[in-house]
Amino acid sequence: MIGIASDHAGFEAKEYLISYLKEQNYEIIDYGTTNNDSVDYPLYALKVGEAVKENRIEYGILICKTGIGMSIACNKVKGVRCAKIDNIEEAILSRKHNDSNVIALSSMRDKEDLKKIVKTFLSTTFSNEERHVKRINIIKDYENEY
Repeated sequence: MIGIASDHAGFEAKEYLISYLKEQNYEIIDYGTTNNDSVDYPLYALKVGEAVKENRIEYGILICKTGIGMSIACNKVKGVRCAKIDNIEEAILSRKHNDSNVIALSSMRDKEDLKKIVKTFLSTTFSNEERHVKRINIIKDYENEY
């Protein structure tokens, strides 16, 4: 299950990605927004982050103008590893090295590029290499301490 959300700036790209993902037979939960009227992006990023935390979705996709704000907000949720992604290589490395479970994208990118990035993110698996597991565990331990 994949959750997706955007603010007003990312609404059009979100709708495009939902259509693409449904064509690829992914199950999607749309966490909003429902149009391009101005909204506060943290509300939508946190909805997706909470859904990941509570195991209602496996992966999240967030879209705002730059992807930065959504990433910052979503990473406040315990257990979320949201990566702000701009290209295919970053999508691969965020999964292989960081086991990222949410990506944040910029609506300023070409929609076809966004589609390729999302496809890569969803098809790449975590490497499970000891060094990467260790690093993720350092993050998890910190989260659990505070």
